[in-house]
Order: sequence, then structure tokens, then C-alpha cells
Amino acid sequence: MEYRSLGRTGVKVSPLCLGAMMFGPWGNADRADSIRIIHRALDAGINFVDTADVYSGGVSEEIVGQALEGRRDDVFLATKFVMPMNQDDPNERGGSRRWIIREVENSLRRLKTDYIDLYQVHRPSPDTDVEETLGALTDLVRQGKVRYIGSSSYSGSQIVEAQWASRERHLERFVTEQPPYSILVRGIEEDVLPTVQRHGMGTLTYSPLSGGWLSGRWRKDSASAPTSSARPNARFDMTRPANQRKLDIVEDLALLAEETGLTLIELAISFAINHPGVTSAIVGPRTMEHLESYLPAADTKLTVDLLDRIDDLVAPGVTVNPEDNSYGAHELTARARRRNQS
Repeated sequence: MEYRSLGRTGVKVSPLCLGAMMFGPWGNADRADSIRIIHRALDAGINFVDTADVYSGGVSEEIVGQALEGRRDDVFLATKFVMPMNQDDPNERGGSRRWIIREVENSLRRLKTDYIDLYQVHRPSPDTDVEETLGALTDLVRQGKVRYIGSSSYSGSQIVEAQWASRERHLERFVTEQPPYSILVRGIEEDVLPTVQRHGMGTLTYSPLSGGWLSGRWRKDSASAPTSSARPNARFDMTRPANQRKLDIVEDLALLAEETGLTLIELAISFAINHPGVTSAIVGPRTMEHLESYLPAADTKLTVDLLDRIDDLVAPGVTVNPEDNSYGAHELTARARRRNQS
């Protein structure tokens, strides 16, 4: 597997990052099986693992920690904070110094490690000063509990604001951004990816299969459809024209993949990691079969002609269903647009 530079950190990581969201009750509740999947990924050359405190309420971090015993130094380990860890306590979430200093200790304990390679802000906190967050993270770096810090689902303007604050206040800077990116969700190509590249950051994209749309699971002639109660939101509401359009595109992509001797999954993941602004794509297997279907994409190169044909189906910078964008979302809320203020 060919390793890539993580921004300008000097660290080399695999083009596929093992996402651990599905390890635990949210996905695979069999801890032993989840650990086997992690070990298989490491044996295949993946040296990058990403999880978060909120995944299965901390169970994902526990599983990752158990799996990495004896192999910790071989892995670039990333986790995240911000999401609510206690629905009854408004302070057990967010980007405040109070929560960061407390929650990093919880993650370190669950991960069975004394340092986190990459500690990421899971989502922007509009009600928290970015200097508050960066100041607390800077202290963690200086204490040796965290090596690097990163952001996730930030808009281009939020990335610039954070970089400016780091420079002006002499604080640690975000060295990575983690946005959504797939053939169906290309919005970051317009602003986020160029911004990240200008600032020399690494980019860890998530959901290269677009929440399962590009896995081949849902097709026009399929008995199953993304309308189950497990997906009761606008991203999977098949009464919406944008989602019908996604089904049409998936059909065309499946034919394109077949012509080129690839599976749809391999085409989708390799598309994400073939962008020059992308360091690594996060893949989140629930089963060993899922992982095995992802691995070939790490060494797959797409031709210019093939990329042009994909562009004909989904133009650069376009997200087919805007509901699939998760970065800068608060900027378009009703409150931000002076609606439903009560």
C-alpha cells in the first residue's frame, strides 16, 4: 500500500483510514469480531484508525483500544469530541475548555493509551469561541496527551477563521479537516478542498459510499430501498426528486464500473482517494466482508477518461441532494435565516 503525507506534518498514512463507527452496538455488537476486522485492516497495510467518543456511547473507543494492545505504536490513532455524551447534561458536549479537558481523559482511558495522535473537533460549535477550543487543545498538545489536532465538517470560512486564530494567538493549528465526500456529494470541491490545500492541511474524507447509496445495496430493481425506518430522514426519503436522481446516477455508475472491471464500491472509494486534495478516505466496515470489498480500492487508479465520464454524471462541486452536505449546515438553519426564532 502506498502511503501519503498527512498535510505538512511529516506523518505518512494509508489512503484508506479504518473508521470505527460500526464497532459496537451501533453496528457490530460482537467485540471479538470487530477486533478481528481491525486486525485484518492493519495486516492489510492500513495504519490509520478513526473513531469518536460518541460512537456507541464510547464502546467503539473501547473496542479500538483493546484491538490495538501490543500494536499501538504502529497506528496513527484519531478520535473526536463535541457530540453529546449525556443528553441530560448540556455541558457534556461541545468545544468548551471545561468539556475538552474532561473528555480527553475519558477517551484516553477507553482507548487504553496515554496519547492520541489526532484529536478532532467532530462538528463546529457555533456558540463557542474558536480560541476557547484551540486554547484547550493547545494545552493538551503541550502536555503530550495529544500529538495533532483537526476539525471535521467545517466550512471553508470556518477553516480560515481557525487558521487565523491559531496564527494570531500562537496556538496549535488544525492540521486536518474531515469532510463528507463521494461521487454523489462533491460540494467540498468548490471551497473546502481548495482551502485545505492552501493551508497545507491533510484531508480525511468520510462516507465515500454516500451512506450506502454507492454500495450497490439500493438499485432501481432492488427489493430493498432506502426507505426503512432506520433511515427516516431527507437523505433517504424516496419521495424527493433529488433521491430519485441519485438512483438514476447509481445505475449509470454501476454500468461504468462494470465496463472498467471494477465493482461499484471500488469505483466509489477510488474516486475519493484519487482527488489530489484528499489524503485518506475513511471506510467504516460492519463486517469482514465489507472490509474485504473496500481494500482493493487502495491500489486502484482511475484514468482521466473515466473521471471525465463520472463528471458527466455528477458535475464537479455538485451535491446531488443538498441534504447530504453536513459541513457549514448551521449557516443555513432557519434561525440563521431569521426564521422560526421562537
